[in-house]
Amino acid sequence: MSRKTSVLLALAAAAALSGCAVGPDKRDPMENWNRAVFKFNDTVDTYALKPVATGYKNVTPGFVQTGVSNFFGNLSDVWSAANNLLQGKGAEGMSDVMRVALNSTFGLLGVLDIASEAGLPKHKEDFGQTMGKWGVQSGPFVMLPLLGPSTLRDTVGLPLDIAGDPWGYKDPVNVRNIGTVTRVVDQRAALLDASTLLEDAALDRYEFLRDGYLQRRQSQVYDGDVPQQSDKEENVPEQPVVNPTGAGTGT
Repeated sequence: MSRKTSVLLALAAAAALSGCAVGPDKRDPMENWNRAVFKFNDTVDTYALKPVATGYKNVTPGFVQTGVSNFFGNLSDVWSAANNLLQGKGAEGMSDVMRVALNSTFGLLGVLDIASEAGLPKHKEDFGQTMGKWGVQSGPFVMLPLLGPSTLRDTVGLPLDIAGDPWGYKDPVNVRNIGTVTRVVDQRAALLDASTLLEDAALDRYEFLRDGYLQRRQSQVYDGDVPQQSDKEENVPEQPVVNPTGAGTGT
């Protein structure tokens, strides 16, 4: 059994046991609604997105998939740089600026991620994390139609995240739409193996996804260094921090 599989199984069991012990989760007051949305999203994924992503992964050469992921990842670095600067993390913000400059020029518009090879690490920052850094609490868990897990804080920040995406201003519109669909499919393809592990491991996939998302978001807000008092403030139990899917999106 792989380490990733072992972690998923252990956390799924822990989530199930904790749910039996404490009853309804205070972080999720809209659980009935959220579960309904989760079921809808899961149906869309099962019958539409996952089959397309599987076909994309099977027929598209690996170097093309890497190039697509790098291209859109380079665009996301622009918003990451802005959020790092808004959080007062000047070094990380300037590093992101350098990443964009280097990859956009010598990296052929970001198709090649030469910035990482040059020692400039990738940061994934959004406005929800920025608000968390400013002291805004996460609020209740929310499952968004088609978009997936979120919190009230992250949902409030979502319009700015959308506005901060450079691809949203790409003309003509048909090229923008094709790129957006390609981006979504590429991201889903990157998560195929992890989602299979999740389906096999989790006793309650909704609960597992919710708990994993909240843990991961808390870690992201504090850059992995979560202070003790935040457990009470964020209403997140002290558990190992993991990506709920077990893999990144590459953006």
